[in-house]
Amino acid sequence: MRSLGRFIVSIMFLTGFFFHMVEAAEPDYRVGEGDVLRVLVYDNPDLNTTTRISGQGTVIFPLIGEMTVGGLTVSQVAQKIGRALANGYIRDPQVSVFVEEFRSQRVTIMGEVRTPGLHELRGSTSLMELISKAGGLTPDADFQATINRKTMPGKGGEQPITINLRDLLERREGTIDIPLQDGDSVFIPRARTFFVTGQVRRPASYKLEPGTSLIKAITIAGGFTELAAQKRVRIIRRVDGVEQMLQRVPMHTIIQADDVIVVPESFF
Repeated sequence: MRSLGRFIVSIMFLTGFFFHMVEAAEPDYRVGEGDVLRVLVYDNPDLNTTTRISGQGTVIFPLIGEMTVGGLTVSQVAQKIGRALANGYIRDPQVSVFVEEFRSQRVTIMGEVRTPGLHELRGSTSLMELISKAGGLTPDADFQATINRKTMPGKGGEQPITINLRDLLERREGTIDIPLQDGDSVFIPRARTFFVTGQVRRPASYKLEPGTSLIKAITIAGGFTELAAQKRVRIIRRVDGVEQMLQRVPMHTIIQADDVIVVPESFF
């Protein structure tokens, strides 16, 4: 059951008439082809209408006939209907509009979420809200997300927007949970990893964050054991398809994806 808190009441003076307009459910949502609107006119049940927006962006409304509403917000649709009814049909019309079915604005989210696919935008929706609707991130998700946004609708151009999900999750200062737009395509890749083996307390595979140094990687793996040969740490790295062994690597060395960090045992 839709919450009454989703209804917004506005009072306006227009064309000499005073009328109330109640815009329900996502007043800033821009309606379009395929959306189903429910329009209620208080104390005039014969005018209550459920209608689907046509491919031309129009609806049919009693008394008024065909109206163009495509591209308007829910709030603006209520205003337009109210003005038309106040123009010689009903005095002080009280109009309520909400979206019964969302069909016109959609985004795609792919990659490391639990339910990837096409999702409908229901009013203002942020990236984190979409991820939540998609079931949340998988354990293998990277900390970077990319939003591919159409630069000019119908022209085919796209602008990639890179978002640091860790900053959003930790609500770091200056980060913005970007609002999504119709046609956005969101991709969350599988995290790149590195491996730590040998004389560390938690040998395993770990997610690679940008700028991770060798000492940080070893710390993530629980640190050296008492048997570790700390000055003989080496990295197995694939370069141009060829596996290489980096010997006695400085602790400030930046780790790369798929690196294998080997911490040997000390013999003394």
